[in-house]
Amino acid sequence: MRTFLTGATGFIGSAIVPELLQAGHQVVGVTRSDAGAEALAAAGAEVYRGTLEDPQGLRDGAAEAEAVIHTAFDHDFSRFAENCEKDSRVIAALGQALAGSDRPLVITSGVGMGSPGHGQLAVEDVFNPDHPNPRIASELAGNALLEAGINLSVMRLPQVHNTLKQGLISPLIEIARQKGISAYVGEGRNRYSAGHVADAARLYRLAVEKRQPGARYHAVGEEGVEVRAIAEALGRGLNLPVVSIAPERAAEHFGWMAMFAPMDLPASSALTQARLGWRPTGPTLIADLDAMRY
Repeated sequence: MRTFLTGATGFIGSAIVPELLQAGHQVVGVTRSDAGAEALAAAGAEVYRGTLEDPQGLRDGAAEAEAVIHTAFDHDFSRFAENCEKDSRVIAALGQALAGSDRPLVITSGVGMGSPGHGQLAVEDVFNPDHPNPRIASELAGNALLEAGINLSVMRLPQVHNTLKQGLISPLIEIARQKGISAYVGEGRNRYSAGHVADAARLYRLAVEKRQPGARYHAVGEEGVEVRAIAEALGRGLNLPVVSIAPERAAEHFGWMAMFAPMDLPASSALTQARLGWRPTGPTLIADLDAMRY
């Protein structure tokens, strides 16, 4: 399939490009920069210039494709709610490009959207339209497209990692460097689900090939890694003391990350594995944190 891929030069998108190409698909990769265009061309993808701020331009590119995978997201978490609304506008535009056809669109969300309540295991078949996390805007936009007859499925991501990046853990590394301690909130028993980037890339390919309207998939290799264990791994890597922070001091220590630091976000991929025959095989989160060059 000729696949239009947003975020094609990003952390996850750049892993999806070779995954699609090796499976015999064509890739039209979206980038906003000359460096990104050079990287895509070198990888064997066709280049399309576009930005999240121009959803109609992305719609025009998607209109010429046989499938669309949307991974681009503005990761300025100091403007998280605003960026989630921007994502919903892009999803709506991509859906418009596919109207009247059975061409698949895979959008991206977070595994937290599948949690029935705080600390409860997130599962694929749970969707709460009143979820307080602003990222629900992406799935609400997706539901509107489903109701309009668009062949849309959702990829929910945990903390996606390798030895270079680890989702929300990457900013925790920078905070630890700045503060001189590797910290967690309270007892640190809250959990982050995790998945290796290569496993996530393979799952996106399987999802777009499956073409199952309304399906929700979890790119989860580990259901829950305790945040204290993550902080301890960072302490080892950075040679810093590991310290518990009282909940009332979280905002002072973590800044914008304070809303994420105490979250309990376990998630399952059992249904995803059963439905797509996908099996995560990549290194664990702690193994990648221990292997990275700090």
